[in-house]
Amino acid sequence: MEAPMLYELRRPNPVKPEKKYPALFVMHGIGSNELNMLPLVEDLKENFYIFSIRGHLPQTTGYAYFTIQGYGKPHRESFDDGMDQLSKFIQYASDTYPLDLNEIYLLGFSQGAISAMTLGITLGDKIKGVVALSGHIPLFVKEEYPVQTGSHLNAFVSHGEYDQILPYEWGRRM
Repeated sequence: MEAPMLYELRRPNPVKPEKKYPALFVMHGIGSNELNMLPLVEDLKENFYIFSIRGHLPQTTGYAYFTIQGYGKPHRESFDDGMDQLSKFIQYASDTYPLDLNEIYLLGFSQGAISAMTLGITLGDKIKGVVALSGHIPLFVKEEYPVQTGSHLNAFVSHGEYDQILPYEWGRRM
């Protein structure tokens, strides 16, 4: 089976054939790529499978998971497609690698945080935890997406006060 998105993989060394591993799916901000956030999680590679996923939409510099129609507002069709692509990638990785399906985590920055939070509240028990750095949940996700956080979702949400792309107030309104 071919991967639905490009990604950079870090895995424990050695991988023990009889073991299932926790997984961390890393999502970058708009205009970046799959290599950008790997230094943040490098220390986890001995215990986790780490999938740093490249956004599927080319930008002037780097890539994106969805396009925007204005200050922090995703194009709905592009956003829906991006969340579908990311969901399919998580399923692909779960089917392909020796992952502990009770230990799936998402980490995102900016546009990646928006994606991680959206997937965290819509994929139910598939996701154990979300780390969201400088993001928010779009209003249409809260109002129209099927929210199913499951029984064990943990979250760490952080947002800089001086973020000039996604205002601090948006992060507080999650």
